[in-house]
Amino acid sequence: MSKRVAILISGSGSNMVSLLDSMTGDHPARPVLVLSNNPQAGGLEKARARDVATAVVDHRPFKGDRPAFEAALQAELERHAPDIICLAGFMRVLTAGFVQHWQGRMLNIHPSLLPKYKGLNTHARAIEAGDAEAGCTVHEVTAELDDGPILGQARVPVLPDDTPDLLAKRVLVQEHRLYPAVLRRYAEGDRRPVMLP
Repeated sequence: MSKRVAILISGSGSNMVSLLDSMTGDHPARPVLVLSNNPQAGGLEKARARDVATAVVDHRPFKGDRPAFEAALQAELERHAPDIICLAGFMRVLTAGFVQHWQGRMLNIHPSLLPKYKGLNTHARAIEAGDAEAGCTVHEVTAELDDGPILGQARVPVLPDDTPDLLAKRVLVQEHRLYPAVLRRYAEGDRRPVMLP
């Protein structure tokens, strides 16, 4: 029986699209919901174009009341009963209580080679540090930000004339390869990390 996948987004949904487009044929998972905290998220229309149910839980009316926002998020998710949640550019930090409810069922993609560069501005930080390579990581979500078990990584060289934007574009290409590969393995019950060259 296919695993049910919900994808949470805040923007254009490029990683969401790579996930949706991978879940076809003999894939062990199927998308049941794309949910955004942003009513204007471009990814919502892309999901509808692929006949995937969408929903919006706008964080702004909650005005800093994170527990109320997360209760609304939880209610929407439970309506679709996902087995796995994929965070794909979802730009809200989730509380420990919310994360613990989905512990072992929630994935995130982060644009660095964790444990390096948790949080924001990862590409600029990699360049400033003089790193020879950068990349992206898919990990299980835990209460600590960008800290859960690593489920996959892909690497790219940092070039001498790289800017954060140039590096981000090359890393994004690898994100679109890595996240679907990890989701397929994860949905099959295999937690071994996927390491892409």
